[in-house]
Amino acid sequence: MAADRSRADSLRWMAQGTVIFFGALAELPDDLLDQPAALDGWSGKHLLAHVAANADALVNLAHWARTGEERPMYSSPAQRDADIEAGATRPAAELRAWAAQAAETLDARLAELDEQQWTHAVRTAQGRTVPAEEIPWMRAREVMVHAVDLGAGVEFDDLPADFLAALIDDITAKRSGAAGPALALTATDHGRMWTVSGDGDPAPVTGTLAGLAAYLSGRRPGDGQWPELPRWL
Repeated sequence: MAADRSRADSLRWMAQGTVIFFGALAELPDDLLDQPAALDGWSGKHLLAHVAANADALVNLAHWARTGEERPMYSSPAQRDADIEAGATRPAAELRAWAAQAAETLDARLAELDEQQWTHAVRTAQGRTVPAEEIPWMRAREVMVHAVDLGAGVEFDDLPADFLAALIDDITAKRSGAAGPALALTATDHGRMWTVSGDGDPAPVTGTLAGLAAYLSGRRPGDGQWPELPRWL
């Protein structure tokens, strides 16, 4: 866990993100869920199925942390994708109910963890071994960013500034360990700077916290001004 990101922070952002996501979802009529979402190849139903399935997957990690019984997020990447595709064919009302119930169940399972269980190692869908304390951060990231992807009026500017700073911390660390351009990022509204190690001399990237988070997460193209980035997750 990032040194300046506590479990309390992550639980708070998870709760805030859940409210933001479901508030945005409530503004989206059922027929618009059939329309393309901000993510290539996905409709709003795909996105909602993904968010619902993500909560179920994180419940698996909470079970692993609580009991010691290994329970991966997904049985395989192929099964994860197949479940999203199948979920996207369900009626909108079923999808909404699934997403809400899964979120409530995740809250309940995390509330059961004691201090020792929060330290137990679990494995993410990307194969990283992390303490269970990462689970609420992983969920906060999902509901916050996908609230924007819903296209129901939520933008990165609407997300909490401290969450955006933590998101940039997270993404710059991940991008520094992968292929891509070197970057030198400056937030004009936060007094923070970040670097991403990579190919070539660091390209200067200056913007608001919201603008930097949108760019680094692949939600804002470089448009010739900033380097184009490979996928983040």
